[in-house]
Amino acid sequence: MRIAILIILLAGVTYSQPCFHAAREVAPVLSAETKELYEKKLEEAEAVHLEKPNEADSIIWLGRRMAYLGKYKDAVRVFSSGAILFKNDARFYRHRGHRYLTLRCFDDAIRDFEMAASLVKGKPDEIEPDGLPNAKNIPTSTLQSNIWYHLGLAYYLKGNFARALKAYEEAQKVSTNNDMRVATGYWHSLTLRRLGKKKEGKKILKPFAGNIQLIENDEYLKLIKFYRGDLRLPLLLTELASTPESVSRATLGYGLGNWYLDHNMLGEAERIFRGVTAGGQWASFGFIAAEVEVDRLSKRIKHVPDVIVRRSRSKDKNRSAARLYS
Repeated sequence: MRIAILIILLAGVTYSQPCFHAAREVAPVLSAETKELYEKKLEEAEAVHLEKPNEADSIIWLGRRMAYLGKYKDAVRVFSSGAILFKNDARFYRHRGHRYLTLRCFDDAIRDFEMAASLVKGKPDEIEPDGLPNAKNIPTSTLQSNIWYHLGLAYYLKGNFARALKAYEEAQKVSTNNDMRVATGYWHSLTLRRLGKKKEGKKILKPFAGNIQLIENDEYLKLIKFYRGDLRLPLLLTELASTPESVSRATLGYGLGNWYLDHNMLGEAERIFRGVTAGGQWASFGFIAAEVEVDRLSKRIKHVPDVIVRRSRSKDKNRSAARLYS
C-alpha cells in the first residue's frame, strides 16, 4: 500500500500507548462485492492523498477508508499524523477517538473526544459526510453530535455513567434530526437507568411516541419502543431470532440483554450478551458493549453469594431468550 512517507514517520514517533499496541484487530465480515468496493475507495483515497499529502480532507478520508476495511491501527496512525499537522482540527480527534473505541482503548478515546469537544466549543456545527452512505444518501449526523455521542459511549463503556450523562446532555443539544435524536435518546436513557434514575430515563423516551420517520437507526427506535412499553418482549425476541447476523442483530441483542440486566435477571442477560459476542460484528457498538457487560457480569458474579447466582439463573433459565443463542 502506498502511503505518503510523512504519514508513516509522524505516526511512528508520536503514539506509543500500551493499549494501542496490545489491541486486537478483527477484520469486518464483508461480502466479496462490498470488499471490492471498499478497496477501490481506499485506492482512490490513497491517490488523492499522494497528490495532496498535506490537505486535511485527504488525510481524513485515507484514515476513514482504511478503517472500513478493518485496518484500524493504520487508521489511528493516519489520524495521528493529521492531528500533528492540524492540531486545531477537531475532526482528527473525533475520528481517531472512534477507532480507539473500536480497539477497546477507551481511555485514549475519551481523551480524544474531550479534546475534540474543547476545539469545537463556541463554533457553529457542520454536517459530517458519510463514508458509508445510507439508502437515501443523506448524512444524518454532524461533527459536534458525533463528538458528544461517542464521548458519552466511551464513558458508558468505562462505567463512568455520571460523565456519560453529561456528554449525552450535550449531545441532545446538537441532535437536530430524528435519526440522531433516536440514537442519542436511546443511550441517554440507558445511562440514566444505570444511575438509578429510571423515571428520568423514561421521560427521555416520551417524545418517541407514534410514528417516527427515520433514514436509519431503526433498531434503536425499536428498542426505544420496547423500553417505552409500546413493543412487547415476545415480539422483540422473535425479531432478534429472525434477524440475520448483522450490526442490527448486535444492536438488538445488546438492548435486550441490557433490559434483562436492568431487571436483575443475570443469567438471561449473560446468555444474550454472549450470543452477541459470538457473532461477527466485532466493531459494532452493540458487540463492544456486550463484551464489556460479559466482563462486568463475570466480576459481579464472583462477588455474589453462590446461592443467589444459582437462584437468578434458575429463575430465568426456561425463558424464551435462552434458546436464541443455545
